[in-house]
Amino acid sequence: MEEVNGGALLIKLICCVKNSDWGIIGRESTVARLYYRNARIGIDKDHPYAEFWMGTHESGPSYVRGGEGGGKVTLKEWIERNPSVLGDTVLKKWGTDFPFLFKVLSVAKALSIQAHPDKDLATSLHKEQPSVYKDDNHKPEMALALTQFEALCGFVSLEEFKVTVRTTPEIVEVVGNAKAEQVLNLHQHDGKEEIRLLLQSVFTDIMTVRKDVIAEVLSKLISRLNFEGQARHLTDKEKLILQLEKQYPDDVGVLSAYLLNYVKLNPGEALYLGSNEPHAYLYGESVECMANSDNVIRAGLTPKHRDVEILCSMLTYKQGFPEILKGTVVNPYTMRYQPPFDEFEVDRCILPQNSTTVFPSIPGPSIFLVVGGEGTMTTSSGEVVAEGDVLFASANTSITVATLSGLHLYRAGVSSRLFELHK
Repeated sequence: MEEVNGGALLIKLICCVKNSDWGIIGRESTVARLYYRNARIGIDKDHPYAEFWMGTHESGPSYVRGGEGGGKVTLKEWIERNPSVLGDTVLKKWGTDFPFLFKVLSVAKALSIQAHPDKDLATSLHKEQPSVYKDDNHKPEMALALTQFEALCGFVSLEEFKVTVRTTPEIVEVVGNAKAEQVLNLHQHDGKEEIRLLLQSVFTDIMTVRKDVIAEVLSKLISRLNFEGQARHLTDKEKLILQLEKQYPDDVGVLSAYLLNYVKLNPGEALYLGSNEPHAYLYGESVECMANSDNVIRAGLTPKHRDVEILCSMLTYKQGFPEILKGTVVNPYTMRYQPPFDEFEVDRCILPQNSTTVFPSIPGPSIFLVVGGEGTMTTSSGEVVAEGDVLFASANTSITVATLSGLHLYRAGVSSRLFELHK
């Protein structure tokens, strides 16, 4: 591959798919359709398609289309040979380590209750257990809904915590009457640390309960909800509990879900998560962006490796409903979603028929994903694009996008706030 010498550049990528069992089956999956168009590989109609990865992470690398060896040059290798494509600010802060990982998720059933470690914890976990914790980076992330998208995220407010303990005898059975009474006697004017420690204690008691005990408790819980559902309308959270128990019978994550916020996103709304915050994606499809890491600490709703002790000790135990990002207007066709992280932001662009827009030159790299329609992306020369195309744009590249029939695309890039600070 020739040296780029800092010139404007737009190149197509061949990307990676993950087939976790929580993915949507066959052609119903947006991930499957994008992968089919991107990698030109057939879809198995009976197979789950869960994640479409775009970036440089070694667990799912992207390749430069038409690169040396029939496309076997990874984006990471190509960037290391052409570091100027990242721009001076990114190179100074992260070197040639690409700062973000871009994904599409197609979720048919709940992912694990999990959290992502901060930088210090990620470094120590990777050193101690490199086969489990694949890198030493933190993983703040954001999910931007393509369809109705549901998640558990963060701990419920103090008032909801108290109501949950008051109305869920199965939780009291696990944590004990004395601790339940402590929760019910809490007040907002009690010290934050006192509230945090009690929440941590209750959550830890639930997550570490013996398997035979949780099986018996969940049996009682499901029987009670099914019975009460004949006489009253169950709450959305109670309906979710019944659904989770069908997906993961006898799993402690079903009971602990009571303590987490149940979030429903409409298309075009986004949810972001800092390090050490508990969450579980439940259903729907989304574009996801995160720091370039695959570190996950799981503790429930999963057959995979769990590290309950680390998860319960690492969480912040902040309470309250998470902020939902609606996006800010960049131009008539583009909304920007900018969480409070340096590594990334995401633009959502929906171009109607016979329209044109410009993504101005910025001092850092971008990855573009076309999720629908077709059109052209132009730097110095035109590039025809359509559904499934993924393109890397070098720093300082101005791109004009045009369409006759309509085009729906996303751009992931380094947070523009970082470049403002370095002006």
